[in-house]
Amino acid sequence: MQSASSTFPDRETVASKIATLGAEDQAWLTLLLENPTQDEALLEGLLIFLDRETQSRFLNALKLEKCGKWFGGNAPARLQIRLHEIAKSSQHPAYASFRAGVAKSGGLEKAYPKAPL
Repeated sequence: MQSASSTFPDRETVASKIATLGAEDQAWLTLLLENPTQDEALLEGLLIFLDRETQSRFLNALKLEKCGKWFGGNAPARLQIRLHEIAKSSQHPAYASFRAGVAKSGGLEKAYPKAPL
């Protein structure tokens, strides 16, 4: 039996949904992105996913870049800076691939457009 203080979704579930990133998983993650109370579980799940990718024997850079692009394009403005912080938190090639996808998405520029001079 689970305690009343357990949160749904847990970060392991979020990490597994990010790892597969199918159409159903994208819809599920989009719902999480819309709910500000789920931000911590979502970001912790993303960190777990990236840490698992750093430990894998085969680095799937295209998958990580696609994942970063998806998150950068779908994350609301309140998460864009934290998404970039996570992407820059390690020099490992897995994080670099994710960072490239986040940068290509242009999410930060959409969330915080440059001021006209």
